[in-house]
Amino acid sequence: MKILFMCVANSARSQLAEGLAKNIFGPDVVIESAGSMPSKVNPLAIETMKEIGIDLSAHHSKAVDDLSPAFVAGLDYIITLCAEEVCPIILSKAKKLHWPMPDPVGLEGFRNVRESIKAKLVTFRIEHKR
Repeated sequence: MKILFMCVANSARSQLAEGLAKNIFGPDVVIESAGSMPSKVNPLAIETMKEIGIDLSAHHSKAVDDLSPAFVAGLDYIITLCAEEVCPIILSKAKKLHWPMPDPVGLEGFRNVRESIKAKLVTFRIEHKR
């Protein structure tokens, strides 16, 4: 299975989702994240994930165009995480899911979004186990 998480800046929500999904699904699922206007990974995303033993320190924000065409062509799911802004779109035959998450502010906001994404991923894994 191949999953792409998307938000605008690929700095917070999609980075949290990528790190959590890799941890939950393991190496059998190919997971990436990207954004329509990438910036840099928010230090609070790195700190929040470090609290639960997931290291995002080597992550960087990526544009959708940075992804391999073969990866994009073989996607099974595209999961967007935008809430207040317009989510990026990508032309693909992949199933598209939308999990609106608020753009986190402050450490507690990042923790809340992390836990919300984690809960969605646990449910997703149960529902889409292959």
